[in-house]
Amino acid sequence: MSTTTTSNKGGSIVRLTDKIGLKQLFDDDSSTFTYLLYDADTKDAILVDPVDLQVDRDLKEAESLGLNLVYGVNTHAHADHVTGTGLLKSQVGAAFKSVISAASEAKADITIGQGDRIVFGNRYLKAKWTPGHTGGCMSYVADDESFVLTGDTLLIQGCGRTDFQCGSAETLYESVHTKLFTLPDSCIVYPAHDYKGRTSSTIGKEKETNPRLSKPKPEFVEIMANLNLSYPKKIDIAVPANMRCGVPDVDDAE
Repeated sequence: MSTTTTSNKGGSIVRLTDKIGLKQLFDDDSSTFTYLLYDADTKDAILVDPVDLQVDRDLKEAESLGLNLVYGVNTHAHADHVTGTGLLKSQVGAAFKSVISAASEAKADITIGQGDRIVFGNRYLKAKWTPGHTGGCMSYVADDESFVLTGDTLLIQGCGRTDFQCGSAETLYESVHTKLFTLPDSCIVYPAHDYKGRTSSTIGKEKETNPRLSKPKPEFVEIMANLNLSYPKKIDIAVPANMRCGVPDVDDAE
């Protein structure tokens, strides 16, 4: 017999067996995962790392599940795509708010910091400041620690680059080892990107087998210093737009 979340006016009981509703969506162009998370009882929902070119898809998914979108959340100011939060604000309405870390120095309706909670219905994500890929990266941990959205900080068998946007290999290593690898081994890792068709991992697996982050810190720093990656093709468009959480620039609109 299944259990459900029950409420009594302003209070609620979340059963141990209840889970946050989660739908993972993918943008082929930027290899970006967007996460639609929701409270199955109240139908309140959030989108994490939406992509501007996929806003119609995201809205259809939310509508098909009868969800009420309340927040558009970004793990950081991405360099490879423009966030969809600006378009979502214009289509969902004034009640929908954009969210990003205060450390990112990006403009948003709401800025958050270490330990803050993003509440939707009776559920929430807890924010962990995990800088290193950028200075403003956040990871978001489910209220029951069953999963974590790691953005570009921790990828499946990898991690985000650290050579721009106030990145630091030393800082990223510390973020992962002190903020993420301290989560339960069973905690599912949902990253912002994957380029090899994978969808998730676990904290335990990444601690043991991640080819970069399982190494000692000096070796990790050396690996990151020698990646020699080209810059993302959309960086000059994406970063300025994402520092406004996707809201069109006034000069661009004239």
